[in-house]
Amino acid sequence: MTAPAGPFDPVHPADPFDHPALFYAGTAQYLAGTVPFIRDGLAAGEPVAVAVPGENLRAIRDELGADADAVRLLDMREAGRNPGRIIPGVLRAFADAQPPGRRVRIIGEPIWAGRSAAEYPACVQHEALINAAFRGREVTILCPYDTSRLTEDVLADAHATHPVVIPAGVGGKRASTAYDPEHVVARYNQPLPPGPAFGPGVLSVSFAEESLSSVRQLTTVQGSRLGLTGVRLDDLALITAELTTNSVIHGGGTGRLRLWAETGHVLCEVSDRGRLTDPLAGRRPARHGIRGGRGLLMVNLLADLVRVHSTPAGTTVRCYLEPR
Repeated sequence: MTAPAGPFDPVHPADPFDHPALFYAGTAQYLAGTVPFIRDGLAAGEPVAVAVPGENLRAIRDELGADADAVRLLDMREAGRNPGRIIPGVLRAFADAQPPGRRVRIIGEPIWAGRSAAEYPACVQHEALINAAFRGREVTILCPYDTSRLTEDVLADAHATHPVVIPAGVGGKRASTAYDPEHVVARYNQPLPPGPAFGPGVLSVSFAEESLSSVRQLTTVQGSRLGLTGVRLDDLALITAELTTNSVIHGGGTGRLRLWAETGHVLCEVSDRGRLTDPLAGRRPARHGIRGGRGLLMVNLLADLVRVHSTPAGTTVRCYLEPR
């Protein structure tokens, strides 16, 4: 019996999934690479979605004119602020809602010049994981990259996360000679920058099963002191509950939670002795009728950014929440 394909095994030439990177410089090249892609999809009766930063979304909408009404349009600055949310909450949410057997077209632009240094590793891992998440699906996901504003390192990463590239101003597809998504995921599995060890605004507490309730209460009180209110405070409570429960069940029964404020965000971090081995954990939509397995998905859907570092010695999950 043949073993099932792993998430990053070589892609079979007959795999219907298509994941090209479109390199562009300037609005004219951007529209030349995206609008015909959209119109070709509409002409073929294919559902089309566009999730790109707001300024690019407006340019596409204006160029499409009346055709824009037939396209699902999303501002990626909002829908994909947390890169870990994009596969389940944007790409799969659209593709899974379409009739079976119909090819789906999506333009997704998760990396732009304004992405922060904290966000970027999660963005690159997201681009690599798309290949595993859509393996065997009748889906095309076109990912634009602005060669005039992004650094050479970012553009090199795009070649590594996309099996096919479209060079700026050329228009034709070619195979990427640098394609290696598994290596990208591993390379950006980086130790997280250390937060403050102690201080008046820092909560640091160990927990086990019997102390989960008290730790969640402490977190909520400290989150309020750090500026979270209303829905954001509720989000922190849910994130804390999911992460600490996961640690007790899957991370050796104990863990440590830390909470502090940094660069306009409240950061909640949970560390334990478990190892995260599933690269798509937290990035699959919830399955109807199946209990469990939704904790990291909920965390990704609620947080503004989620960073993960996992090794055989343990796992750290750090969540960013902006008070608003």
